[in-house]
Amino acid sequence: MTNFELLSTEQIIQIFERFKAQNPDPKPELDYYSPFTLLVAVVLSAQTTDKSVNKVTAPLFKLADTPQAMADLTQEQIAQIIRPIGLTSTKSKNILSLSKKLLDDFDGIVPNNRKDLMTLPGVGRKTANVVLNVVFGQPTMPVDTHLLRISPRIGLANGSTPEQIEQELCKNIPSQYMVHAHHWLILHGRYVCKAKNPDCSNCLIKDLCKHNL
Repeated sequence: MTNFELLSTEQIIQIFERFKAQNPDPKPELDYYSPFTLLVAVVLSAQTTDKSVNKVTAPLFKLADTPQAMADLTQEQIAQIIRPIGLTSTKSKNILSLSKKLLDDFDGIVPNNRKDLMTLPGVGRKTANVVLNVVFGQPTMPVDTHLLRISPRIGLANGSTPEQIEQELCKNIPSQYMVHAHHWLILHGRYVCKAKNPDCSNCLIKDLCKHNL
């Protein structure tokens, strides 16, 4: 598709009704059991897969699953555990620093607003949006590489940056779908509408997707 063409509101509703029917209550594929463990897992997920992150967070959270317990570790202790996922130095430093900042500035509690979340080391807009959506049920739109790729392809949103796609998706997707919308789109991009060899024959929205029209 060379020229972007937005789907109609009715078509967008059909898409999300199908996603909803297939998976009424989608969940993140990262393993977590508290706001803090989700925050750490999302920070660690940068430039790697959720499955890889889950392999290192299991032993990490067994050792430290609260800001205080994490802050009591050394950066090298964290680095040794998370080494398999890469960017070890940066990620271990961020995990240790954000744990200390949570204790110093937020009484060890993960903030429920984007402004405060984004003051934490390693937390950008996408990570903040994930935490706000998953933990606090806010209708945010975390845009990862999957959403950046498939949104124009399907006809949901146009743009070349995560911020542009986020703004367009928030404008174009009806509010009743927003809490789960990014989960549905991530899963669709991860398993069906893949970057290489998209599985269009098994796509439940192929008759609506602008890529196929």
